[in-house]
Amino acid sequence: MPHSRLAGFYFFYFASVGAFLPFWGLYLEELAFTPTEISQLMAVTLATKVIAPNVWGWIADHTGQRVWIIRIASLLATAIFSALLVVSGYWWMMAVLAAFSFFWNAALPQFEATTLDHLGEGIHHYSRIRLWGSVGFIVTVAVLGPVLEHAGITWLPAIVLALLAAIWINTLLVAEHEGPPHQISHSFGKTLRQPVVVALLCACFLVQASHGAYYTFFSIYMADHGYTRGVIGWLWALGVIAEIGVFLCMSGFLPRFGASALLMAATAIAVVRWVLIATMPDHWPLMLIAQGMHAASFGLYHAAAIYLIYQLFPGRLQGRGQALYSSLSFGLGGAIGSLISGYVWSAASPQWAYLTAALIAAVGVLVIWGGVRPQAPAQVWR
Repeated sequence: MPHSRLAGFYFFYFASVGAFLPFWGLYLEELAFTPTEISQLMAVTLATKVIAPNVWGWIADHTGQRVWIIRIASLLATAIFSALLVVSGYWWMMAVLAAFSFFWNAALPQFEATTLDHLGEGIHHYSRIRLWGSVGFIVTVAVLGPVLEHAGITWLPAIVLALLAAIWINTLLVAEHEGPPHQISHSFGKTLRQPVVVALLCACFLVQASHGAYYTFFSIYMADHGYTRGVIGWLWALGVIAEIGVFLCMSGFLPRFGASALLMAATAIAVVRWVLIATMPDHWPLMLIAQGMHAASFGLYHAAAIYLIYQLFPGRLQGRGQALYSSLSFGLGGAIGSLISGYVWSAASPQWAYLTAALIAAVGVLVIWGGVRPQAPAQVWR
């Protein structure tokens, strides 16, 4: 499988994320939803990750038809999202976002497993393929900021829909992996009962929960402090540019430092990042530094976590392992983090929403310190 075809999916998928996450909160604010309603509507798109990836992961591991699942999920996500061109009421918005995200969130974990299957012993190329997702995100947020500033935020649903259609078209170019079938050496339940697996999944949940305030309210928070939509778009882009740098270096970092140490460092840096955003939002140089820390709080974290999941869920357990990682961290963690940030934002202040995020990440550091031990040497990344 040419790496360009795999990279193309990541590019368009995260381009759609780059259009949705930074700007959808602003779109909902334009529709006159309250902060609590915005957090609830954003949370439902994350909450579906708790169920959807596991349902489709189970089907994929037992049928071996990952690419078929990715294609169907991408097509249905596109079709359902088209309803948002005309829907604006709270409950209709909630229903459409829930249905859309059920399929949108199903595609990525299975594509991660598909990419790893195609790479085989060349797994060290993963981060260099995945970085094209970061490029797609950067292009979108950099372009959309000025476009929406000029044309208006009401164009956002149509732009996201076009990107979703591009994802589906790209899935038609990716073939199923045709290697020998994997054998399941032990049960999924037995794997889940390993203490290191429990600790890793708890830590991933906490890290992503700490990002709830960032993904839901960062654009609104920056706008409240006088930043234009164009500048906000570039702040998002800066974070992902830093993330690309980490992806390029991971093949050297993992053998040298180990995945668990990198995971703990990434989580500790996330604590510092949320404190900076909470306390220094009017100091733009510090906001540049905070956004640069996205290299660690997401890039370093995700690459280390993917590696550990790859080790701990071997063979045909891989699809469900990736699905569980996605559902508990980006799904349940992201949804709960979004809800917590919305309630704290309304009941206390925006600053306390980010300080709460820092506290959640600090607990994650302790979980990693106590329970996520190095597994096998990271030779496959060399």
